[in-house]
Amino acid sequence: MKVNQLQNTEYASFYAGYIKAVSDEYNLVEELEISVHRLIKFVQNIPMDKFDYRYAEGKWTIKDILQHLIDAERIFAYRALRFARKDTTPLASFDENTYVDVARANQRSLQDLLSELAVVRQATLSLFKTFSEEDLLQNGIASNNPMSVRALGFVIIGHQNHHQKIFEERYL
Repeated sequence: MKVNQLQNTEYASFYAGYIKAVSDEYNLVEELEISVHRLIKFVQNIPMDKFDYRYAEGKWTIKDILQHLIDAERIFAYRALRFARKDTTPLASFDENTYVDVARANQRSLQDLLSELAVVRQATLSLFKTFSEEDLLQNGIASNNPMSVRALGFVIIGHQNHHQKIFEERYL
């Protein structure tokens, strides 16, 4: 299934920008696989002096954003698993700023962050490959909004693409 098959009722309006940031060239699983390689290659070409750079007071570094992508993907994949398994328990939101504040990403090496990102994406890919068409259409409630399993997969990709664009516009 491709991103253009999503209905806007499958995700909160907050996620519309992420959904629009996903190409309809590939299906969900293909894009999950391709996009992480694209990001890793892009990040590896960033000059080393930029990884601890903040474009404004209080803004995250590139390392902070990489850790944020890792954490958010884990949470989105967990939500997808719960919804695919027909768990109807509403899921809470998370405070991304608190996560970044305590994650200590800037004390880690770039290679360590990129390795973790790749491992997390491999786990996400393995999970999404197990989902049937019926599973992908399952819905749940996260952050007080309805969300489908397939929309969560595309949000993972679009969220990553959104932050890569921020790297290009504000950090380089």
